[in-house]
Amino acid sequence: MKPLIFALCVVFAFGSPAGPEVSRWWPAGRGGFTLGNVSQPTMTVYSPEGKNTSAAVVVFPGGGYEDLAIDLEGTEVCDWLTSRGVTCVLLKYRVPGEGLYPKSAPYPKSGPYPESPIALEDAQRTVGLARFHAAEWHIDPHKIGVLGFSAGGHLVAAMSTHFEKRLYPAVDAADKESCRPDFAVAIYPGHLSIAATEWDAKQGTKKFVLHYPATADKDLGLNPDLHVTSQTPPTFLLQAEDDHVDSVNESLAYYIALKNAGVPVEMHLYAQGGHAFGLRRTKFPITEWPQVVETWLGTIGMISK
Repeated sequence: MKPLIFALCVVFAFGSPAGPEVSRWWPAGRGGFTLGNVSQPTMTVYSPEGKNTSAAVVVFPGGGYEDLAIDLEGTEVCDWLTSRGVTCVLLKYRVPGEGLYPKSAPYPKSGPYPESPIALEDAQRTVGLARFHAAEWHIDPHKIGVLGFSAGGHLVAAMSTHFEKRLYPAVDAADKESCRPDFAVAIYPGHLSIAATEWDAKQGTKKFVLHYPATADKDLGLNPDLHVTSQTPPTFLLQAEDDHVDSVNESLAYYIALKNAGVPVEMHLYAQGGHAFGLRRTKFPITEWPQVVETWLGTIGMISK
């Protein structure tokens, strides 16, 4: 079955103007396509192959909130999930680039919430749409999760902690559905520690002031804009200790907060693996992570063991 592509059809007061998207090869050594200047969000629904588990995963590619690694951390992930009987919803969220923002916009650039709200708006809308169309797409509305890489891993955490209220005015009946994920998977996530968040707050033309206790550990303290509670969904974390893009402290900070809130969490740290490896095979043990995620999904009852 061909994938179904939907525009999110969200009109915001400060919505990004239409502009030409840019497809480009990543720098030498990484391989793959990235999409930039994305001002119109879409979601693509991939139906499962073979037996349908009734589970669904909304996938958030990474790219530093500047572009989207649409194949390495997008379509290739959907190929894996659908082969395991899981419906995959690939979100192309907005990363329009600073030049495409209107001067009246209250945010300075693409970036993590709350510096810029648009990616989280798109994620909330997508999970709501998936739940609204659950019967039509043959998925269980109580088995809809999120999975993201790098910046997309931060978007996973943001969705896991900002689901009680939409950031935008309701568009239609889909926005009356809960946008809380039933489970969450963050692969080499970024923007989660206080230290990383402080760096984010200094970017762009508008600076943000963070509020956190003076005694907080900046390396292992959680981003103060992520409010973990007992309602935060079960979470899987994975990172390499030699990740020089997003420190292993990003996963550690989130893990500590989840444990303190009593949220079921499983974390896997590996000595080697680096960053932005996706599902592409390497010589390191971390390359087996998709099988580990499948096992975890079975233990939490999202798919059959």
